[in-house]
Amino acid sequence: MDRQISYVVIMGVSGSGKTEIARRVAKATHSQWLDADDHHPIENVEHMRSGKPLTDDMRWPWLAAVADAAHAQAITRASDLCSDTVFIACSALKQSYRDFLSRKLSPATFVFLDGTRDVIQTRLESRVGHFMPSALLDSQLAVLEPPGPDENCVTVSIDAPIDTVVATVTERLKASENSSPSFVKENTAGKPVFQGEDT
Repeated sequence: MDRQISYVVIMGVSGSGKTEIARRVAKATHSQWLDADDHHPIENVEHMRSGKPLTDDMRWPWLAAVADAAHAQAITRASDLCSDTVFIACSALKQSYRDFLSRKLSPATFVFLDGTRDVIQTRLESRVGHFMPSALLDSQLAVLEPPGPDENCVTVSIDAPIDTVVATVTERLKASENSSPSFVKENTAGKPVFQGEDT
């Protein structure tokens, strides 16, 4: 009998740590993962490299390619020793993008890596070898629609050492296994409030 695959999208603006956190959480949970940036067409990469933000028309085919890659990853997972979860590092800035991924990748949970502009800017400026220039941060923050209470998402603060952030993400996802599948966003310390709890 086939096992159901679930998907966890580690989301946030450029510089929030999506790729490294997705990689580390996947390793800690014996899961597979992919980086959505690897699935941009060259036109998108050159557009961003030149300091121009992507348009919606440029994002939709990319998101479709990411979903297809996640499905392929699930089908070809290394062995039965792998978990039934595929982690995806993807900005997913707008609710419409997340809705699209949720329709393509079901069931999907989102982990929003939340941080101040100053924290993210500092990280971007110290990053080397990435096509996304730090000058595009403000355009991403302008587009960002933080997940709302109707979305299956948990928010985690990135204003902490990366090991702490990874541990927090792992802990919250494990907690969700025995809780309601729906999360609501909380603005403090990245601790989610599950629906039905007192706030």
